[in-house]
Amino acid sequence: MVKRGQIRNAAQAQQLRDFSDLCWGKITPTDIDAYVEFGDRLFVFIEAKHSGAEMRYGQKLGLERLCDACGRAPKIAVLLLLWHDQKPQDVVFYGELPVVRFRYRGLWRTPNRPVTAREFIDEMKKYAEGQAKAPFEDAEEKVRDSRFCPWPAWDG
Repeated sequence: MVKRGQIRNAAQAQQLRDFSDLCWGKITPTDIDAYVEFGDRLFVFIEAKHSGAEMRYGQKLGLERLCDACGRAPKIAVLLLLWHDQKPQDVVFYGELPVVRFRYRGLWRTPNRPVTAREFIDEMKKYAEGQAKAPFEDAEEKVRDSRFCPWPAWDG
């Protein structure tokens, strides 16, 4: 039996997807590694990369715009960048991965302390439910918009 949240069909998940017939100039589809929504109030987008890897410009710009659009008040949206060191054949447990950077209210930020994806989402969920102050408000702000800063822009 498959636990809730696990991939139900590993072979199908490994199937290659070809979007080459969905091109409009430089515009092509991208993917989102994970998405979760809580009560039409909190929207969480997750992108995981191998340690040190960054999102490509188009993917980053598209996910930024999606996050910013979903996060218009009174709604809350965050985009998490996670890193891992797993081999391709190994399972990556997203909840245990560290949040390297996150986008919130139109800004990319670096957490002010080590935090896993699960911990981060739990804290944002409490905030969205009115049970806590906004977490990570004192996180280091890096850059507002990709259009004005080449990727990556994190060496500050």
